[in-house]
Amino acid sequence: MIHHNRKGSEATMHSTTSHLRPLLAALLVAIAALAVAACGSDESGDGEETADLGSGEALTVYSGRSEELVAPVIEDFGGEVEVRYGDSAPLAATIIEEGDNSPADAFFSQDGGALGALSAEGRLEKLPKRILDQVPPQFRAKDGTWVGVTGRARIIAYGPEVDESELPDSPLELTEPEWEGRVGWAPSNASFQAYVTALRVTEGEDVAREWLEDMVANGVQTYDSNTPIRDAIANGEIDVGLINHYYVAQAAAEEPDYPVSIHYPPEGLGALINVAGIGVLSSSGDKAEALRFVEYLLSEPAQQFFVEETKEYPLVKGLDADPSLPPIEEIPAPEIDLAQIADLEGTLELLRETGAL
Repeated sequence: MIHHNRKGSEATMHSTTSHLRPLLAALLVAIAALAVAACGSDESGDGEETADLGSGEALTVYSGRSEELVAPVIEDFGGEVEVRYGDSAPLAATIIEEGDNSPADAFFSQDGGALGALSAEGRLEKLPKRILDQVPPQFRAKDGTWVGVTGRARIIAYGPEVDESELPDSPLELTEPEWEGRVGWAPSNASFQAYVTALRVTEGEDVAREWLEDMVANGVQTYDSNTPIRDAIANGEIDVGLINHYYVAQAAAEEPDYPVSIHYPPEGLGALINVAGIGVLSSSGDKAEALRFVEYLLSEPAQQFFVEETKEYPLVKGLDADPSLPPIEEIPAPEIDLAQIADLEGTLELLRETGAL
């Protein structure tokens, strides 16, 4: 049985900011900016409702992944689970503020950055080797405190008016004159912000700033989230867009002739693979059950659910992606410590300064 709790994250922000530590404050600044921008996060909850958590009678999971995506697989876990849905950043901030009193047993995050922030604060338990060894090293924490569950690649989606040979090797080249007014992005979207954060980490602040400024100057079209970008390409409003791979894969599964294709840029951060991952809280009163839940998400039935229903990449060794997608090993993804993609405050400030937000 699943119990859902979706308490308002904005209210949490206002009640805690007066005494937060720097990391927590950075996360909460991200929340505020996302609220102002009417964020269309592809993995966020759609508001929260109040319910009692942490009764000791059920496993309590804080989920930065949306109810629509993960509720069916949690339902099949086989134990009683209380779930609090919300954006990953505010949920991580809440866990840090709650400290040892947090009712959460596990944190299911949409990205490695929020998990890395909790790990840096000492809020996550080191996972057993038997769990960590199921997932390749690049998709789990170096200190063993969290593990990836599924992967998603950043891509350039493109329409029928574009030949794949015309597409750039990196999104950084979309600032060229031939792409003026033809590109869509979603700066208020969490996945896009994670990409920009990774760009800042790997290429430096100046490169990220110049790219954002040049994209704005080149007439990039702004959307609230990934789905409207995909559909704008299909409708001929724009020719290409920066989104996650599975939005195209899902549409193609429902409509085989859907007129949008996937390009995995081979250079730079073009095909960055981020993860949805999970960690067990060091303060959990039921670590054994929390670990059982982690192992369940890495089990073949759960992994196959994500492959078939959401078209994400399975991260457990030996399991294959949806046959419509290339194997994850063939994606030209950069090597990056996903836990480092945690400076949302700096990214949001940069997006505002460059006019992207």
